[in-house]
Amino acid sequence: MDENPAVGQEMVTTPEEQPQPHPLVCNKYRRILLVGFAFSLFAAALGLGVYSHLQKTADPWTSQWKSAGPPCLSPACLRASQLFSVAMDPFSHPCDYYLFACGTGGSYASEEGHSIKRVFNEDNTELDKKREARTGGIVRMRRETDFQGESDGSQVKFPDRKSALLKTIKEILEAPEEGVSGNAAEQKAKKYFKTCMDAESPEKVGSKPFLTLIEQLGGWAVSKGMNRTDFNSTLALLMGQYSTFPFFSVYAGSDSSKEQAASSQHYIQIDEPYFQFPIDWNSKTQKSKASTRYLRPFYMSCGQYLALLGVPSNETTQHCGLYISLSTTLALGTSPLSYRLSQKLLYHRITIQELQTLAPAIDWLACLQATFQPLPINQSDLVLVHNLPYIMQMSQTISKWQIQHEMMGTRPLHTYMIFSLLHTLIPALDSRFFQTMRNFSIATGDTQEEIPRWLRCIQQTERGFDALLSHAIKERHAQNEAEELIHDVYLSLKKKLTGLSWRDDRSSAFILNKTKSLNPRLSTKTNNLSHAELNHLYAEVVLSEEDFFSNYLQMLALEQKSRSRLLSHGTQTEGLSITPSISGNDIIIPVGMFVSPFFHSSYPRALNYGTLGSLMAKDLLHLLLPDIHMQANNPGSESMCIWTHYLSVTKDPGRVDTFSLSPFEQQEVWVQYTALQVALDAYKMSFTRHPEDSSLSGLSYIHLFLSSFTKVSCDADSYHEFMPFEPSFLVTVLCSNSSFCPKPLTCVNKSQSFTQEMCQSRTLH
Repeated sequence: MDENPAVGQEMVTTPEEQPQPHPLVCNKYRRILLVGFAFSLFAAALGLGVYSHLQKTADPWTSQWKSAGPPCLSPACLRASQLFSVAMDPFSHPCDYYLFACGTGGSYASEEGHSIKRVFNEDNTELDKKREARTGGIVRMRRETDFQGESDGSQVKFPDRKSALLKTIKEILEAPEEGVSGNAAEQKAKKYFKTCMDAESPEKVGSKPFLTLIEQLGGWAVSKGMNRTDFNSTLALLMGQYSTFPFFSVYAGSDSSKEQAASSQHYIQIDEPYFQFPIDWNSKTQKSKASTRYLRPFYMSCGQYLALLGVPSNETTQHCGLYISLSTTLALGTSPLSYRLSQKLLYHRITIQELQTLAPAIDWLACLQATFQPLPINQSDLVLVHNLPYIMQMSQTISKWQIQHEMMGTRPLHTYMIFSLLHTLIPALDSRFFQTMRNFSIATGDTQEEIPRWLRCIQQTERGFDALLSHAIKERHAQNEAEELIHDVYLSLKKKLTGLSWRDDRSSAFILNKTKSLNPRLSTKTNNLSHAELNHLYAEVVLSEEDFFSNYLQMLALEQKSRSRLLSHGTQTEGLSITPSISGNDIIIPVGMFVSPFFHSSYPRALNYGTLGSLMAKDLLHLLLPDIHMQANNPGSESMCIWTHYLSVTKDPGRVDTFSLSPFEQQEVWVQYTALQVALDAYKMSFTRHPEDSSLSGLSYIHLFLSSFTKVSCDADSYHEFMPFEPSFLVTVLCSNSSFCPKPLTCVNKSQSFTQEMCQSRTLH
């Protein structure tokens, strides 16, 4: 028991007998613990503060771009969701996406659906033709406006932009009335459209309305009852009240010459008239003449018109012969636009008094006063003439015909004017007149489908009610969200241009100063009119429920007022326009761009910016930088980098890789890719301000944006045909940095030796 006495001793020791710590040592330990505890509290508070600050200042885009927002359940969103499918998703089948061909309805890699366009077999002549068509504003418009899937179950497609706008206007005009207290001007536009769509009304009255109008105008020699003999008074009446310009065309517009491009002032413009028959141009003799092979059909159509107007067949030979002879004589003085450009015949500035001296057969002051009444038009006012040699020859022809034929009682000049009026009014007459015109068009080789009646009625309604329709589109579709999108896209575009590598300081200064001085704005001042002001604008219009002919005449009168308004205020409505334009220091963004399915105020912003944002960026780049490849180094280097990337991931056995992009193709590839970057940067700016965005189909923000760009590029991009590959492939290039996109767009079965990040712009990312 005594082996371990120390243990025993410890067991019997009482508390009072244990040694006590020194008081100073205890106080030291307490202080250390308190200091440590206080430091821990301070560190925790500091950490919470820093974390809270970082949360407040963090870029919401960086933390949320790969997450999905709450679903958008508005009716517009539910319709838009039908446009998206797995087939258009670049991330669901990345290997197939490399070979994806737009428009195949989700049919992946195949011989027919391969995305490589055989542009290396297309000669430069065809490319030049395409470019000329694009720059000339020639856009093929689809006949259908409803975007819908095919019966075989393929995906729903975007319509082209013009068709989407027409469909929107049609919906406005067909919407039910909201009561008498609503917009009276809009009710008049709807009434006009309704009477236009009534095809039976003109059939009931036949040619009687036109014959009555001829009598009101003093008759004509064809009916042996002519009592008005003054040539210029009849011409002024047709120009002022019936928008008919037999011998020359007149309109209001700005001076688009290089010296005056920055001015927003509008001038009276005088140009060649529109002839009913084709005109041939001989480039060797530099002379025009009527196409002889179409003169017989033209003569036959003249006789058919006279027969519909009740003129005996024995009276048609002389009058139709004189009509055709005068028409072909006038056509000799015309020339194509390319020739007039080369000879600098456009935008010839001249006063009305000087024009009167050079072309004395026309009473220019009286005719122009009637065309732009009630504006004060004076002899000293400047006008712009686009083919002065034609105007002078036309005047000489009229003087000669007055001397040779007027004394004979045939009055061919007056008959010519009445025939011009007839062609103006054919849309308001019964179907026999329209069919006669259509038959002649077919005889001249016009193989286009007949424009449906509803489309003709929309175009007519827009001619008279342009300000009202433009206002209605903005009110229904383009609110504050539209202004925000315009601001963000243009700001991003300027940022992109600032970061370019320019070939010389002069080009850099010119482009950058130009973009800084221009102000993009939504449509024109007339869109800011109130309902009361619009009602006042159309107060004098009184439409009939049944008499479409009289309604059509009122529409022509409204068109005349629109010309006068444009000349006096320098502003024009853009109801049926879908492309931006420059007016002075303003870039006019027409409200016609802001229609569904491209844009809606209830859409997720990823959808608005991915579709309309990218399209707008392309439009602006083409508008502001028509020859960017000649001024900057980036288009060539970046587009060739993208092309090399494309070839590396789409290699096919036996394909020749020596083809290189033309300068025009290089520019277009750069424009398309830059537009994608600009639209994305614009969306990031918007998302930073409003991180509470919604989404569609459960897609993340960035996923929806990229899918929207892919979809609209495949279905509705008017520049699509000028690309050497499908523009949807540009998403692959953008996603070369795999951390940016929802998933990496890589394929283990494809060559990945290409350094993808070489094409990745550092400007926006």
